[in-house]
Amino acid sequence: MLPRSPQQSPPIVLTFAASDPSGGAGIQADLMTLSSFGCHPLTVTTALTVQDTVGVGCVLAIDSDCVEDQARTLLEDMPVAAFKIGLLGSIENIVVIAEILADYPGLPVVLDPVLASGRGDELADEDMIVGLRELLLPLTTILTPNSLEARRLAGDDRAAEDEPDEASPVPLAQCAQTLLDLGCEYVLLTGTHENTARVVNDLYGQRLGLVRSDAWDRLPGSYHGSGCTLASAIAAHLARGLSIDAAVWAAQEYTWQTLAAGFRPGMGQYIPDRFYQTRLRGGALDA
Repeated sequence: MLPRSPQQSPPIVLTFAASDPSGGAGIQADLMTLSSFGCHPLTVTTALTVQDTVGVGCVLAIDSDCVEDQARTLLEDMPVAAFKIGLLGSIENIVVIAEILADYPGLPVVLDPVLASGRGDELADEDMIVGLRELLLPLTTILTPNSLEARRLAGDDRAAEDEPDEASPVPLAQCAQTLLDLGCEYVLLTGTHENTARVVNDLYGQRLGLVRSDAWDRLPGSYHGSGCTLASAIAAHLARGLSIDAAVWAAQEYTWQTLAAGFRPGMGQYIPDRFYQTRLRGGALDA
């Protein structure tokens, strides 16, 4: 038998995230999204969770030494083209991951700042938010917060402290600039939580201001894992060599299509269908 000819490796993306046993978000969402773009995903588990499509019951952070061992072992073995970061579980994990990223300064980093579940379960304490601001944002290529996450990361707590008539939130463009000033290169601020007829996502860049603004039809229902899907899709496109602008557009288009094709397997939120294209091609088999 002739030896098998070597195949070129697909782009490799390493994701730091928590395990979501429902398959809606977290590492499971990253795996499906990255695979749908032909990337090879590597996973570093930062936390174990008890959750379903309704909400998160508890989060058990993985020991930071184990997180470091997972990542270092993979990085010494395989060439990574991009990093994607999700729920991190503890300030200790943030410290370790920042140290790892600092050793790979040329690689794009996509940070999805998971601060709460869709139901509102808290997933990051104040120490972790400070760690995100001070340690990870300066190493981040593109940050992908929703409006609630952007305001919290930017330190907009006036609404909780001021009188009601003085408690209007800081404009989102100002929040984006604050986050850019903290060190990340780009901020993609998503508008899913804003009271607008269409969902407007704005991309801001350092010294560039507003780079692009995209509006999408607002779909009915709520979705578990849409942020993970968007961030992982951006990471996949960056790993494949697209520019930030092109990667952001393509990732939004993909994410909207996964939501439009979403399904509701349980009693809570819808889950994006990351393989909607495969199901469309195989429609006769699904009938």
